[in-house]
Amino acid sequence: MSKVLVVDDEPNIVLSLEFLMQRAGFEVITAENGEQALALVADQAPDLVLLDISLPGISGFDVLERLRADTAHKRLLIIMLTAHGREVEREKGLALGADDYITKPFSTQALVDKVKGLLDEGR
Repeated sequence: MSKVLVVDDEPNIVLSLEFLMQRAGFEVITAENGEQALALVADQAPDLVLLDISLPGISGFDVLERLRADTAHKRLLIIMLTAHGREVEREKGLALGADDYITKPFSTQALVDKVKGLLDEGR
């Protein structure tokens, strides 16, 4: 069973993503900030991270950068989630090594399909 890490500081979003991913058959772990996310990636080795950009403390972009700089996590699948749909943020996320980028609000089915598609490709 693939493990998905959900990183968001909004409890309602964490709950809905956790429920959605569990219903799709994934094991789910959650973090509410960047520091917690980095610790969980090191400790739990998720297969994919759903990473919000706007986090307290270190931003999702910083988390992404740190994970991509670490050879142990270079191949970790990361989907950036953001309420900011600006093209410049999308380009920054992709340039830093995100595998995909989704703007809130998003279709739950489209997100599940994207996660499954990336995990299938990564096998």
